[in-house]
Amino acid sequence: MNAKILGAVSAFALSALLAGPAAAEKHKIDFWFGNSGDIAKRVQEQCDRFNASQSDYEVVCTSQGSYDASLQNTIAAFRAGQQPTIAQVSDAGTLDIMLSGAFYPANKLMADMGYTVDWNDYFGGIKAYYATSKGDMYSFPFNSSTALLYWNKDAFAKIGKDHAPATWEEAADDFKALKEAGYACPLGFNISRDEVWQFEEQFNAIHGEPIATKRNGYEGLDAELVFNKGKWVQFVKDWKNWYDKGYAVIKSKETGQTFVEAFAAGDCQVILTSVGDHGNIGRTAKEGMNWGVAMLPVYAGTERKHSFVGGASLWVLSGKQDADYKAAAAFFNFIAKPEEALTWSTVTGYIPVRNSGYEYLVKQGFYDKAPYAGRELAIKSLTASPADDANSFPGIRLGGLLQIRQEISNGLQAIFIKNEDVQASLDAAAARGNEILRRFEQTYEGKQLP
Repeated sequence: MNAKILGAVSAFALSALLAGPAAAEKHKIDFWFGNSGDIAKRVQEQCDRFNASQSDYEVVCTSQGSYDASLQNTIAAFRAGQQPTIAQVSDAGTLDIMLSGAFYPANKLMADMGYTVDWNDYFGGIKAYYATSKGDMYSFPFNSSTALLYWNKDAFAKIGKDHAPATWEEAADDFKALKEAGYACPLGFNISRDEVWQFEEQFNAIHGEPIATKRNGYEGLDAELVFNKGKWVQFVKDWKNWYDKGYAVIKSKETGQTFVEAFAAGDCQVILTSVGDHGNIGRTAKEGMNWGVAMLPVYAGTERKHSFVGGASLWVLSGKQDADYKAAAAFFNFIAKPEEALTWSTVTGYIPVRNSGYEYLVKQGFYDKAPYAGRELAIKSLTASPADDANSFPGIRLGGLLQIRQEISNGLQAIFIKNEDVQASLDAAAARGNEILRRFEQTYEGKQLP
């Protein structure tokens, strides 16, 4: 053999020997999620932190573009035997997947993989939304939120106010004063399917009013919608009155500016939106704008109840290998760490889902820092009353909730855009929603709620 070639081979062999055995390849699993935009970047960063934290597993995180797409793509992939190990499902899809049986229960997964989890560490309002009637957690609460009122302190100062409205009566006076002070959009809002939850579900939650019979569906698939029979009807009438007087303005992509963008730009002075938008508004707010958040208003004389959790949870799908489940459990153990809760809340605005995470943030002085001050109000809202309070509701457990939200949106479109009668439009929306519930009940005929 040529001496030069022999020398090169010997050098290569020596370097390989000195380098030791090749590093074992990480076991990969797929995690499909529905977030897009800025939040999608934050999810990817969390995945990167987990992958860098250990040498055994790699979670490949892929945005599906929206909650709808994530759920539909997951269902299609499952039918084809190509499902991801972890799938993010929005709060609205909880019952649909819960009854599908196509998952590995979260509590069983962690126990089987050797992890001890204090499931009672989760905030009651969050646990109640995702747990069974026996308290078993079937999924992992992930990007959890609730709605808050965002207000422009500078605009309110011009009408002589130094605080956000605590009641809807006070809010009505504030909207009128802001309009008279020259503000074109005192309250910015949208009535699309994805935005009605702030105004309907959260309103009924904090007022202790039912959205449906059977304890909002928790006690049976034969529940019927009743949002058209309570205080919310009066609220919609008041809301429409504000709209007619120019106190409330629809802001959406179709109008050229979403209501969140309008608030951040200083064009609308009040909005109702998720605490998950807190970080984005903080990064995009007009320079020098002084703003804050408050809990949602209630009608005078109301004993405030806890709001509902929004966002999504993570489900582990069945039909995978043991190594996949070990990787999933390791990932969930990582994101549950208080330090990770701090990082996640810092970059998103979403709240910690466990008491231990919240307490860690408090000890770190998180809520004392200007960019994050006020986010603790989301937790105060979620815990305003016990989740098992007989005079409130743990959440919403209705099949086809996304479609029901669409029917509520359609009803509001008829009221605001077509100027149709409030009661008649809400009655029609409830009737269409009940048809969805009956179809869902028929699909799962004979099945008992877990």
